[in-house]
Amino acid sequence: LANDVSTNINEINQGNNGGNAHQSVNVNNDKHVANIDTNNGWNSWNSVWDYGNGYMATRILSKKTCIVAQMNRDVMPDITVLPQVAKGKKGRPPKELHYTVSKTKLTDLTPYGKSVEAMCRGIPTYLATEMHGANFFYFSQSCFRADILFILGIQFCGEVVY
Repeated sequence: LANDVSTNINEINQGNNGGNAHQSVNVNNDKHVANIDTNNGWNSWNSVWDYGNGYMATRILSKKTCIVAQMNRDVMPDITVLPQVAKGKKGRPPKELHYTVSKTKLTDLTPYGKSVEAMCRGIPTYLATEMHGANFFYFSQSCFRADILFILGIQFCGEVVY
């Protein structure tokens, strides 16, 4: 797999409300980037994980908003094993990451890399910071959840996501 230029993973999941969600993950090993697309009606979103520069961006389609955050490499699987981890996680609870989103718009996306810049160009973009422990519960009523296959649950919390 490490020699493959790209790998695709597709999942269709039955949602809690009876609807279907389709998620596809494209891994480009040459560029060290994973693109995640989730088609879930009003809750659809796209994300790019740029392993080369250590940032991820998530575009929440219903909010016309983009969120940039530093990747937590201790929790997020390495790009070289992402497809295998995704196939082996069914039935086990995913790891969780929680972020608080700043109210201040980012004006320059270049420090976050070309992939993040391309994902967020032209729409309001905000920086998120990872939260730990009790700080997470302060925002628990105003969060957007992005689940990546069966691997990882990410919550972005703050005023710009609701």
